[in-house]
Amino acid sequence: MTIKETLNKGMIMLKSNHIDSPKLKARLLLQYILKKTRQYLIVYDNEQITKKQQWEYFVNIEKLSQGIPLQHITHLQEFMKMDFYVNENVLIPRPDTEILVEEVIKIANKFENPKILDLCTGSGAIGISIAKYVKNSKIYATDVSEKALEVAKINAKNIGVEEKIEFIKSDLFENMGKIKFDIIVSNPPYIKNGDIGYLSEEVQKEPKLALEGGIDGLEFYRKIAKQAIDYLKLGSYLCLEIGYDQKIDVIEIIENENKYVDTYSKKDLYGNDRVIITRVGG
Repeated sequence: MTIKETLNKGMIMLKSNHIDSPKLKARLLLQYILKKTRQYLIVYDNEQITKKQQWEYFVNIEKLSQGIPLQHITHLQEFMKMDFYVNENVLIPRPDTEILVEEVIKIANKFENPKILDLCTGSGAIGISIAKYVKNSKIYATDVSEKALEVAKINAKNIGVEEKIEFIKSDLFENMGKIKFDIIVSNPPYIKNGDIGYLSEEVQKEPKLALEGGIDGLEFYRKIAKQAIDYLKLGSYLCLEIGYDQKIDVIEIIENENKYVDTYSKKDLYGNDRVIITRVGG
């Protein structure tokens, strides 16, 4: 079977199982199996592939057809122009979160040696990206999941910033002592618990711990907005990713604390409100 024939069969199988982006996923999976680039697959589409490669490919096409995320097979997700290792213990980093990271990087550059806390770090994508792109930053990254922290540590080492990041197992601020930060950033769980069952099969294969935001999806924002005040200096920033319909609610939560000023939001690539930035006022 040639590369072209394999790709076509894989795409048809995914499409018949109503999998999103079947052509893209079929190609990315074959690139992973063959360890070849997209260009190679195009130029040498009449090249034969081995029986073993065919078997491995179609076994994994079946997994994709059952809703297993491609990233749980390839263990790879690009984020901020870097490759992150991911598995079933962490949320797969999304392009929308890059909006949050880019804004934090801009803010961090206002400080000489910014001390930054990444709450609910998961794969470490946020904290590691900031460590990579903000020269003199010191990052603290926390997660309640030991397995998630193991993944984050792998990524910090692979990307070469492990010396700039301290990983701490903590339920939000539980084990943070009395450290004060210039920036606290978080992409917390923000899906309503009752809505998890309506998400795509792929998303439902991701850890529920990283998705469930309480009955109304706002549980973590209430906790973070209230507790962060004790860990931020005067003029320091709180930066949050939010759900597409949560802007008004999250801003109200922030304003109810009567400690934050200059709150603003930023939209994602699809025009949805995705990021809330605020800071501690005097």
